[in-house]
Amino acid sequence: MCRLFGLSAAPHRVRASFWLLDAPDSLTQQSHREPDGTGLGTFAEDGTPVVEKQPLAAYEDTEFAQEVKHRYSSTFVAHIRFATTGELLPANTHPFTLRGRIFAHNGVIGNLAALNTELGPDLDLVEGDTDSERFFALVTRHIDRNGGDVTAGISTAAQWVADNVPVYALNLVLTTPEELWALRYPDTHDLLVLERRPGGPSGSRHLQHTSSSGRVRARSEHLAQHPAVIVASEQMDEDPGWTPLRPGELLHVDRNLTVSREVVLDRPPRDLIHLDDLDSRAAAAQHEN
Repeated sequence: MCRLFGLSAAPHRVRASFWLLDAPDSLTQQSHREPDGTGLGTFAEDGTPVVEKQPLAAYEDTEFAQEVKHRYSSTFVAHIRFATTGELLPANTHPFTLRGRIFAHNGVIGNLAALNTELGPDLDLVEGDTDSERFFALVTRHIDRNGGDVTAGISTAAQWVADNVPVYALNLVLTTPEELWALRYPDTHDLLVLERRPGGPSGSRHLQHTSSSGRVRARSEHLAQHPAVIVASEQMDEDPGWTPLRPGELLHVDRNLTVSREVVLDRPPRDLIHLDDLDSRAAAAQHEN
């Protein structure tokens, strides 16, 4: 399945280093499907979104994903894509940016024709072919309808999707320069959160996180002195503070690193997609990698 990673150290801008793929031989293990794209989203000091992403269609592209990226930001989003819809193009690679926000998604939404109709003129916000970018456009539309309230926008957009089109999963991370949101829906894939004190459990350690598959590695020396909140598709170290989001739970981390959690969808999707319902490409993308 796609890998999601989000981090907030707000209000501090910290340096963090990311490796979005491990050593080259991690791509040659026959038991693993090769990723289809990688991306990293941060914010410049003036609040401008900075998104670096690359589809992985050639060896030169995997070099992009294996190179360490040292970036300063208050919030970070990293994504490893296993494609379900859309060609291997930059426009289809996460994360996406709209209206000064950065977004990444893990899951599958069906009946894109109905979603296109619901978007109407806001379909012009979409540059690629993916369900994820269309969902982001819908979230953006609902944020606008809710007077800029991101929490309300994510909630009502997710509720519309759950009630009107087939859903396999809607896990997401959305960031602004100083805030972070994450949604897990329904219970298809895990999404975990860690409220990390400065220095971690020992009180003196930098951040050093690695996914079990070696797809995402993150390090930050500054988090030996500063607290942070981390969201990830899987537990990435031995810190006992990792907790799963509940199905339908929306996490918000504000600009002072205050965390709020609320179940905004307490019902299953009206039309739940099962793994056996997916085509071979989408089904393969949902397996552990």
